[in-house]
Amino acid sequence: MLSIGEFSKICQVSSKTLRYYDEIGLLQPEEINQENGYRYYAIDQLEQMLFINRLKTYHFSLEEIKGILESDEAEAENLCRLLSKKKSEMEKQMQQYQNTLDQLRDDISKLQEGRSVMTYMEDIDVTLADMPMMNLLSMRRMISEHEFTDSYSHCFGRLFRKIADDQLTVTAPPMVLFHSSEFTPEGMDTEFAVPVEEYVKGTRDFRPGLCLKTVLYGSYGKLPSVYARQRQWAENQGYEGSDALYEVYVTDPSQVLEDSELITEIYFPIRKRKGGSYEARKTERTGTDDRE
Repeated sequence: MLSIGEFSKICQVSSKTLRYYDEIGLLQPEEINQENGYRYYAIDQLEQMLFINRLKTYHFSLEEIKGILESDEAEAENLCRLLSKKKSEMEKQMQQYQNTLDQLRDDISKLQEGRSVMTYMEDIDVTLADMPMMNLLSMRRMISEHEFTDSYSHCFGRLFRKIADDQLTVTAPPMVLFHSSEFTPEGMDTEFAVPVEEYVKGTRDFRPGLCLKTVLYGSYGKLPSVYARQRQWAENQGYEGSDALYEVYVTDPSQVLEDSELITEIYFPIRKRKGGSYEARKTERTGTDDRE
């Protein structure tokens, strides 16, 4: 038997942490002296503690670790599945860090050349596109920010199962429409949709009409820049939004290995605004044209 101090020293875990693990039922001492309250651990609990530490290095939460220890998840096959899932999550995080590092290098290079960090906005292409009416098979939900990935898989999974069951004809890639008037992490009014040929229960007409269109190659992290660029273009040219902004997923995110393979089309339905463009209104207010 090992005292809590000896156990702490061998495993490099503080006595305070061990007491907390006992409190939450993660790792309880083999014996507690009823007279003085001293905790003692068995030799075979050393491996259990090292196993807990190992899972912590893989960023499993204490709740997840407790679940593994209390079930059959520690068996090789199930544990391998959990570790593989965690590996995929960490690889995705590493890719995100690599993308951020590449962006940081690019920004430093721009500044060294005397250019603004924000010059990348000039490279975002915005064009006008007159989009036809579409018949959408859709599901509309309030989706929180952290739920979007799972909701994407769940909702499109249900839509494509209905398409298969009803033998519907898909006419365009899947899309998501954002109906909320503002961004809130707690919930966004989101419509998951697939354009289909047949009119059945669950379909509706969507007439986007005149839209601003941008094709994004790469990470979804660039989407806010596209939204901003489209709004700038609309403001300067005298347009305003007329319907929900929507994204068309040309490539399935679940089928690509790297973010660089993603292709997304962003459409912002617009109409001419009364009062003209920003530049025209500015000239009218000041009596001058900045371009002169």
